[in-house]
Amino acid sequence: MPGDDPARTAAELALDAPPAAARHVVFRAGGDRFALPLEAVREVVVPQPPYARVPRAPAAVRGAMNLRGRVVAVVELGPLLGHAPDSLGPGQGHVLVLDRGRRGLGLLVSSVLGVEPLAPPLQGALEPDRLDRGAADARGVAVTALDAELLEARAAALFEPT
Repeated sequence: MPGDDPARTAAELALDAPPAAARHVVFRAGGDRFALPLEAVREVVVPQPPYARVPRAPAAVRGAMNLRGRVVAVVELGPLLGHAPDSLGPGQGHVLVLDRGRRGLGLLVSSVLGVEPLAPPLQGALEPDRLDRGAADARGVAVTALDAELLEARAAALFEPT
């Protein structure tokens, strides 16, 4: 048994322990359930349309909104991930404002389901540029864990001139 050998160090015993669960924001977008690490999300707000239009922006870009005097670019997450857009009316859904320094970026999702402790994904993404990091279990329901840094970079690229 792992704890029976007095010669083993605490570090060695820690390697035998299951990975610790990290808190994630769990939400729905494009008809599926996803999760982002809680530390990547600054806040969750109700969308505040009308959005200021961004010229020549792809369909995933809803526009920009004013959030307490700060301009936040709003990107619909479903289309960014290759899913169909959610049929949300003005002011419906939630915006996950990412904690990315001075850059204001919000992800429009259909609903936020809560904050859950998630063990590391059951299977990791095989390619380094994939947004998903694998499936995780949230109270018996599978969710797709997303890479916050890669997601932010992909969303920010929508605003770069082509």
